[in-house]
Amino acid sequence: MTINPLLDFRDLPRFDEVRPEHVLPAIDQLIDQAEAAVKAAESVSSLSWETFVTPLDDATERLNRAWGQVGHLQAVVNTPELRQAYNENLPKIVRFGSALGQNLALFAQYRKLAGSSDFATYDDARRKTLANALRDFRLSGAELSEEGRTRFAAIQQELSALSALFSENVLDATESFALFVKDASELVGIPTDVLLSCRDAAEKASMEGWKIGLQAPVLVAVLTYCDNRQLRETVYRANGLRASEAGPAELDNSCNIRRILELRHELAHLLGLPSYAHYSLATKMAQSPDEVLAFLRNLAAKAMPSAKADRGELEHFARTHVGIEFLEPWDIAYVSEKLRQARYSVSTQEVKDYFTEPKVLAGLFEVVQDLYNVKIEPDSAPVWHEDVRFFRVLDARNVLVGQFYMDLYARDGKRGGAWMDDCRNHRKIGNQTQTPVVLLTCNFGKSADGNPATFSHDDVITLFHEMGHGLHQLLTRIGELSVAGINGVEWDAVELPSQFMENFCWEWARLLAMTSHVDSGASLPRYVYDRMIAARNFQSGMRTLRQIELSLFDMRLHAADFDLARDDFMALLERVRDEVAVNRAPAWHRFPQTFTHIFAGGYAAGYYSYKWAEVLSADAYAAFEDASQFGEIGKRFLDEVLSRGGSRTAVKNFEAFRGRPPTVEALLRVSGLQ
Repeated sequence: MTINPLLDFRDLPRFDEVRPEHVLPAIDQLIDQAEAAVKAAESVSSLSWETFVTPLDDATERLNRAWGQVGHLQAVVNTPELRQAYNENLPKIVRFGSALGQNLALFAQYRKLAGSSDFATYDDARRKTLANALRDFRLSGAELSEEGRTRFAAIQQELSALSALFSENVLDATESFALFVKDASELVGIPTDVLLSCRDAAEKASMEGWKIGLQAPVLVAVLTYCDNRQLRETVYRANGLRASEAGPAELDNSCNIRRILELRHELAHLLGLPSYAHYSLATKMAQSPDEVLAFLRNLAAKAMPSAKADRGELEHFARTHVGIEFLEPWDIAYVSEKLRQARYSVSTQEVKDYFTEPKVLAGLFEVVQDLYNVKIEPDSAPVWHEDVRFFRVLDARNVLVGQFYMDLYARDGKRGGAWMDDCRNHRKIGNQTQTPVVLLTCNFGKSADGNPATFSHDDVITLFHEMGHGLHQLLTRIGELSVAGINGVEWDAVELPSQFMENFCWEWARLLAMTSHVDSGASLPRYVYDRMIAARNFQSGMRTLRQIELSLFDMRLHAADFDLARDDFMALLERVRDEVAVNRAPAWHRFPQTFTHIFAGGYAAGYYSYKWAEVLSADAYAAFEDASQFGEIGKRFLDEVLSRGGSRTAVKNFEAFRGRPPTVEALLRVSGLQ
C-alpha cells in the first residue's frame, strides 16, 4: 500500500503527490498521535528534557510539517477541492493548539522543569525555550477559569476561520476581475513583456486582445506605464474596491474585519490586558503601544518635510510636463515614473531589461557565499508546479546545511505577495542533525516570449529580502525547535536579516555581477547605476509616510482607545491620514478589506515591525560599510544574529554583533531623511 504523502517524513515532502483526499486521514492520524504524546507527557514522573520536551516536540513537529504542506499548497496552487479540505481540517488544528496552550498539567510540568536542578545545566536555547513556553501558556489562557479557557479557545477557533476566509476573499476578488482590451492603442506605454503575458492570458480565456487583471505584475505595469488615464483609473478603482461592499456580498471582508476586531478585543480582555495591542507586544521588542506610536510619530516628523516636497514636485511636474492639472491617485505612479526618468534619465523598464533571472540568481548566491562562506547549488525534489526551482546550501566542508524551494512567478490560484515559510526546521536529536528546508515565494512576471524572465530592481530587492528570511532559517545552529531559525524571534526583529540583505542590491560590484541585458547580454552600464544611486531616495519621504500610515492605522486599530461600538475602522483610517498622509486615497477606497498582513497574517498590532527592523538592519549594514573585508564581519553577523535564532533576545543578538544598542542615524542617512 502506498503511504499517504503527508505521513511520509523520511525525506523531502512529496508535494507533487499530495491530493485533497490525503488531508483528512493524515491530519486525523497525526492529531491522534500528538494527543497521545501530550497525555503521556502530562504524567511523566522522571521529568527531564529527554522524557518530556523531546517526545512532545516529536509529535507536534510531524503534525506541523504535514499541516504546513497543506497550507503552502493552498496558498500557491489553490483549487476548490484543496480549499475545502483545508477549511474542513483547520478547526481541528486550532482546537489541538488551543488545548495544548491551555493544558494545565503540561503547564505544571514546564514550571517544574524550569525550577529543577537540571535548569542550571541548560544552554541558552533550552532556557529560552522554557521561558517562552511559560509565557505562551499564560498568553493562551492557561491561568483562566474553566469557563474563561473555553471561551478563549472558541475565540481562537473563530479567528482562525475568519483569517482564512479573509485571505480567500482577497484571492477570489483579485482573480474575478478581468478587463479584455481589443484596441492596442489603449495599452500604449505598457512594457512589451507584460503585454505578451496579457495576450497569452486572453488566449487561455478564449478571448481576443489582451486580458488585464489585478495580479501584481499587470497591476503595477498599468499604473506605472500606461498612457491611457482612463484605463489607469479603471484598474486602480477595481483594485481599491476588492473584497468590499462594492462587489459580491460573499466576498465582502467588511463584516469579517469588524468581527475579527471584536474577537481580538475580547481575547485581550479575557487575559486582563487593556487591548489586543498589549497582547501582541507581549512577544515583541517594543514594550507598549505608546512606545510604538511615539517611534512612528517621531519618524513621521522627520519624513514629513521631505514627503511634502516630494508631493509638491510631483504636482508641479504633472501640470507642466504631463498635462495633468489635478493629480489623482491613479496618476501618482505614472507621473512619478515620468519624473524619475526626466530627473535621473533612468526608467524602471530600462533597468529591468538588464536583470535576467539566471544572472540575478547567480549574483544573489554569490553574495550569500561571500557573506557566510557557504555555497548554493541546484538540487532536485518533488515540486508543486513546473516553475519551482530547488537548491541546496553547503558549508565550506561541503556538508549539507539546508535546502530551499523558489517559486518566483505569479499565476492563477496563487496568493499575491512574497513570503518565506519553513518546510522543515533545524533540529538536533541526540547525535543526529535535521537540516532545514525553506519555501521562498514571490509573484514576479514570467516571460511569455521564450527569453529569460526579467526582474525590476524592486523585484530584485524583494528576492534578496525573502532570501534574508530564508538564511535566518537555513543558517541557524540552534538545536531546539521552538527557538531555531526565526522561531522564538521577536516579531519586530524578524525583518532584520531580510532588510539587511536588501542593501547589497545597491552595491556596484554586486549589480554588475547580476546583470545581462535580455537582448544584447551587456552588463549594466556604470552611468545607469550612477543614475539609480542618484534616484535611490527618490520620493523617500512619501514612501516612509505610507508605511507609517499603515503602521499607525494597525496599532491604533488594536489599541485600547478604539471602540468598535462607537467607532468605524474606515473613520479611523481617515484620522490617521489626516495626521500623516500626503498622498491621500479617495474616500471610497477600501484598502483595509485587502490588508492581509494584519487580518490574515501575523502582523496584527505589528505592522510597525517593518520600520522598527529597518533601524536594526540599516545599523547592521553600516558595520559592513565600515569593514575592509566581509569575512570577519560576515562571520560575526552569522555567529551573533543569524545562527542564534530565538535562543537569545533580539537586543542581545544585536548588541553582541554591533557592540552597542541600535541607533536610528544609519536609517535616516540611508533614507535621505537626515
